[in-house]
Amino acid sequence: MIREVFQLYIDRWDFFLKLIMQHLKIAGLSILIASILGLILGVLISEYKKTSSIVLGITNFVYTIPSISLLGFLIPFSGIGNTTAIIALTIYALLPMVRNTYTGIENIDSSIIESAKGMGSTPFEILYKVKLPLATTVILSGLRNMVVMTIALAGIASFIGAGGLGIAIYRGITTNNTIMTIAGSLLIALLALIVDFIIGSIEKIIKRRWKLV
Repeated sequence: MIREVFQLYIDRWDFFLKLIMQHLKIAGLSILIASILGLILGVLISEYKKTSSIVLGITNFVYTIPSISLLGFLIPFSGIGNTTAIIALTIYALLPMVRNTYTGIENIDSSIIESAKGMGSTPFEILYKVKLPLATTVILSGLRNMVVMTIALAGIASFIGAGGLGIAIYRGITTNNTIMTIAGSLLIALLALIVDFIIGSIEKIIKRRWKLV
């Protein structure tokens, strides 16, 4: 069966290459938007702690909604296709970014913050010169989990008319073509592993540098 899968890759390389690019586009946009929004929300709830329970509660609740259900809920508002898939994936990706940003900042030793205040640093300077750098490894850990999850979840986008490697899986299921289904699934897993390795390597480099400082 593995031989048949690789033969399919060779015979239909242009088809799979197109799907890979579509998959990366959908997942990449979702990851970018979620990273920015998640970082901002995480910083805001760490600065205004009264809002943390509300924001984290909402993101936790949304995270429990099955992906197919969320896609179905969004279709009447944004239609079928990539837009709905990106919105849904972004919503799911927010939780790990918000939670890890908040946790990373909250776990910073309060004496470090007090020292920075004593040296006359403004709240903004404390945020971008002290809090965010010290929380970087925790934030990257959340980003790593979020990226892998988003790439994997993007496989269901084809069920609402979006592109990506989910098309190969969908075609395989609807035509009872097991080889096509496996081929699409393996490529999604491979993409997730490659990106996870890259982010993990960056995380290790940052940790080494912190140890040397």
